[in-house]
Amino acid sequence: MTTVNTPSNQPGETDRRPPLALIAGPTASGKSDCAVRLGEALLKQGRKAVIINADSAQVYADLAVLSARPSEADMRGVSHRLFGAWDGAQSCSAADWAAAARAEIAEAHAGGAVPILVGGTGLYIRTLLDGIAPIPPIDPAVRTAVRAMPVAEAHAALTLADPARAAALAPTDTTRVARALEVVRSTGQPLAHWQARLEGGIGKEVDLRPLVLLPDRGWLYQRCDARFAAMLEGGAVAEVERLLARGLDPDMPVMRAIGVSEIGGWLRGEWSREEALRRGAQATRNYAKRQFTWMRHQPPADWPRATPETIDISESFVFLLRH
Repeated sequence: MTTVNTPSNQPGETDRRPPLALIAGPTASGKSDCAVRLGEALLKQGRKAVIINADSAQVYADLAVLSARPSEADMRGVSHRLFGAWDGAQSCSAADWAAAARAEIAEAHAGGAVPILVGGTGLYIRTLLDGIAPIPPIDPAVRTAVRAMPVAEAHAALTLADPARAAALAPTDTTRVARALEVVRSTGQPLAHWQARLEGGIGKEVDLRPLVLLPDRGWLYQRCDARFAAMLEGGAVAEVERLLARGLDPDMPVMRAIGVSEIGGWLRGEWSREEALRRGAQATRNYAKRQFTWMRHQPPADWPRATPETIDISESFVFLLRH
């Protein structure tokens, strides 16, 4: 992933590159509030700020409550973009989001504003900064055949067609195994071949100023539990009722969002409200754990890390706020 362009390691270049702030971290880590605080600090200097969503759940209009999308009050007068921008019937891929984010960032720069990316979807962030593999469209017949295979059979086939990729994937990872197999069968090249040809990333075109939030895990899990409980009391049930009434394909991303199946099971009488709460809180903690692990290991070592309790916006973004 793109390294940070600092004045010390890129002399004379960063002043010619437009700024891009990035605040990343697991769910419930306080990213949104941190982004708004940075936006407020910029506004106090008489500068414009635009917060751009980089969370794969908050892009959907149908998930205002379950994605903890910021309310107008939460935004505190700072412009927000790509929040609730996709209808649940339309899947938002990493490529879709990156294209929209590039456009929002360019518009912010053209208007003299500082764009602030905020979110915890690592694939979105990686795609925007580093680019995406130019994989040709998959043959529909190949996709249908591969997706119909049991995962064990698909993994065995992948071991023959792309042994390196098969060895890197869990044999039970249905989605990634199928994707790797359909790519090699449809294009004649393994996934690694295409991933080595990333294109469209903007990481080298901007003066990136990132901050990764890595809170204490006990504190984070308590926040996850409290957040899901608050969602259950604050409109999530009605949100799931509306979503289920749409009759969308259960494989759509919006239908696989945390809380939809857990609350849906309760609404169908499959388990109690207490069980829905337990399942939802556990799913949120599991997701936060995966995000935490990704944020700790995947971003470059020179990306600053901080805990929410120790963040000082003026210090964390000192160079950005001086310009």
